[in-house]
Amino acid sequence: MPLDARAKRFLDTLAALNPPSALSLSAAERREALKHLLSFSGHSETVAAAEDTTLPGPQGTLALRIYTPASRHASESLAGMIYFHGGGLVAGSLDTHDAICRSLANASDCRVIAVDYRLGPEHRFPAALEDGCAAVSWIGAHARQLRLDPKRLGICGDSAGATLAASVCQQHAGGAGPALAFQFLLCPIMDFAAESDSRRQLAQGYLVDRETLEHDLRHYLGPEANPADPRISPLRAADVRHLPPTIVHTAEFDPLRDEGHAYAQRLEAAGVRTLYRCHPGMIHLFYGMRGLIPYAATAYAQMGVDIRTLLEAA
Repeated sequence: MPLDARAKRFLDTLAALNPPSALSLSAAERREALKHLLSFSGHSETVAAAEDTTLPGPQGTLALRIYTPASRHASESLAGMIYFHGGGLVAGSLDTHDAICRSLANASDCRVIAVDYRLGPEHRFPAALEDGCAAVSWIGAHARQLRLDPKRLGICGDSAGATLAASVCQQHAGGAGPALAFQFLLCPIMDFAAESDSRRQLAQGYLVDRETLEHDLRHYLGPEANPADPRISPLRAADVRHLPPTIVHTAEFDPLRDEGHAYAQRLEAAGVRTLYRCHPGMIHLFYGMRGLIPYAATAYAQMGVDIRTLLEAA
């Protein structure tokens, strides 16, 4: 279907401003730009509780924000969803993605645990992956304390946060600690070394352009890191048969669409229960600009249905 009319108006307005190339931005400027984009999240949903705490990370404490859905009491034991925010692994924070977490908690009826992992270029690869793995292990070991059902604990993320979620899930699967019940990947970057059809066709003018991806990768990776490393590009993992049930959502006009779809197809072929959806007419990060793109509310409802469907089978 055609590009959503409101998304198109937003992209046209953005193009008229003639923003500088992402490659010319510092990491600080990239962070401010993402913060501005996510200021269009609209009115944040009310939740029963949003609590800040910390966990011990590999190089110091990591901040957490724990969201209890509005329909539940803060003392209830609930299914849990560990969440990693997007931002190219160089931008984003608990605050920039607060509205997204609130919407996910209410839609899924899960307690969402957002993790504030380390970012590049101050902390290059594999810092974020080390933090993510440490967070999943610690949260799993302290599930009861956090009012989580350890048998219904999943992992999720959006954009590069979904890349991190997928990589952490691959590292965690089959290892020590409680098994993850599911993973939910929202508009993920699955192969930093790829050149898919959607990356070519939507390289410019669809919010996340080629230069933005190059900027973030340059700041995230150290000089010795290889973009084709499966820990960076999870689509390139040698074996995915051991992974938990998976949900992948992409957007029709997102350069990252094809690699998300390819990952879903690969999981399904490997026998992993997989739900895949492509949101028609949408662009990358549409779910974070609900104030501009009302369809985001419909998308969150569908995300919630898919998550609850997998949890019912857990």
